[in-house]
Amino acid sequence: MCREGRDKKNKSEASTRSHTQARSSSDIFKTILLVVIVGSLAWFYKAIQPPTPRTIGSTSGAAVTWPRIKLRDGRHLAYKEFGFPRDEAKFKIIYIHGFDSCMLDSPFPQFLSQALVEELRIYTVSFDRPGYGESDPDPNRSPRSIALDIEELADGLGLGPNFYVVGLSMGGEITWTCLKYIPHRLAGAALLGPVINYWWRNLPRDITREAFSSTSPADQWALRVAHHAPWLTYWWNTQKWFPFSNVISGNPVIFSRQDMEVVSKLGGFRPNLAYIRQQGEYESIHRDLKVGFSSWEFDPLDLEDPFPNNNGSVHLWHGDEDRFVPVKLQRYIASKLPWIHYHELSGSGHLLPYVEGLTDKITKSLLVGEEEVPESREASA
Repeated sequence: MCREGRDKKNKSEASTRSHTQARSSSDIFKTILLVVIVGSLAWFYKAIQPPTPRTIGSTSGAAVTWPRIKLRDGRHLAYKEFGFPRDEAKFKIIYIHGFDSCMLDSPFPQFLSQALVEELRIYTVSFDRPGYGESDPDPNRSPRSIALDIEELADGLGLGPNFYVVGLSMGGEITWTCLKYIPHRLAGAALLGPVINYWWRNLPRDITREAFSSTSPADQWALRVAHHAPWLTYWWNTQKWFPFSNVISGNPVIFSRQDMEVVSKLGGFRPNLAYIRQQGEYESIHRDLKVGFSSWEFDPLDLEDPFPNNNGSVHLWHGDEDRFVPVKLQRYIASKLPWIHYHELSGSGHLLPYVEGLTDKITKSLLVGEEEVPESREASA
């Protein structure tokens, strides 16, 4: 009986040690797994956090070299004037630059003829949008806020009760916000190859799907992330695992034949790139994506004619070979807004105002009528 008892005791102790070792191994595995998960989450959280912007005038930022105005919330907008003296001008135009661009890229100083400036007494001002160049970032930027910034710029410069706006690419998209939020301040507007938010609610799904599919997969994913997961925008456009936006990288596949000719004459696609992104990519180009392709609180297709008394006009210009913004969507928008003067240019790409002679035509069309503008395709055509 003693031997049998000892055997049972030994077996019990062995079983206990076995269970203890199993629990110990399991606990170690769970601990390692927890550490890996927490570490991965910590790494990912850090990876998606954008760096602090290098604000102009701060110890980490560049010096202020251009005139700036102070806005309602304490931010500053940098600007550059061109043309007829402001106080003597008959026509005053605010130019809104596009994505990954700046006020120095305005086509007016180089491509608007001096003869036309003198003849019509044209004054133009371009400005760095928030986070670009020497304008302070706006962490609360929205479609509405940029329209109000433009209104404040006009008031700060004393442009009077009414002024014109001309926007290229994403600047054209922003021109829609001016037509929505400050139509009472506008004398007229021109949208040049305006970017389209594929998630505007009134765009037909079949046309939108077709247009979206015509862009490169890399650009499609960049826009999907900006719309559906804006908190991932910085990480997606800085990671090295997947291809990122061709527009951001400046891949030549985005250019039409005419665009390539323009880029060659300009000496490069973004000659002012260092200045454009000097405060960091997040507050400039990444926030541009987040705002431009967010869920807007209005749809341009719901807008009414801002000039029902014919005291102004709105023009939309688009090249039928534009690879940035599919022309099919512009045709649809123009067909639904009969008050839009739609000009579709055969053989033209995205960089319209940098084509020799076209800035004069666009400007004359906006300021004094369309008589001097050939090769236009009206929306009703």
